[in-house]
Amino acid sequence: MISVNDFRTGLTIEVDNGIWRVMDFQHVKPGKGAAFVRSKLRNLRTGAVQEKTFRAGEKVAKAQIETRRMQYLYANGDQHAFMDTETYDQIELPSSQIEYELKFLKENMEVQIMMFGTETLGVELPNTVELEVTDTEPGIKGDTASGGTKPATLETGLTVQVPFFINQGDRLIINTTEGTYVSRA
Repeated sequence: MISVNDFRTGLTIEVDNGIWRVMDFQHVKPGKGAAFVRSKLRNLRTGAVQEKTFRAGEKVAKAQIETRRMQYLYANGDQHAFMDTETYDQIELPSSQIEYELKFLKENMEVQIMMFGTETLGVELPNTVELEVTDTEPGIKGDTASGGTKPATLETGLTVQVPFFINQGDRLIINTTEGTYVSRA
């Protein structure tokens, strides 16, 4: 058991028969009444995000999540195959379970798979990934002075806003948490 006063971003807990990851939290001490913790939680089974308020000092169960290093192999219809890099065991996950992560996954990429006992919860992406621009308008000399952006489609199908100087074929570093452009690779 863990106190809600000890919440930190990324912590996994068991609440209401679900496994949740703490995305954000805030300790609130109102002038009148008892203190409480306002939190934003993501269900690791369904992907649903929920805001929940706990009384200060309330205890919740900490979920024991194990991560295994796996390599993304291929998509087979609605199923996506991953291989354990140590034991060569393979698992398949449905597209619905990793819908957000698919925007950043490409073949042979290594990721962490989250496991709760024998249940596979999903994919944990690295903070940034390197992807190639497959389609964007050509840059025009002198456009960089305004500091504007234009849309660019990447090799996984993700569309992000990039500076005008980015061209088709450039390799970019993309933040997986926010799905935004960071820099050129």
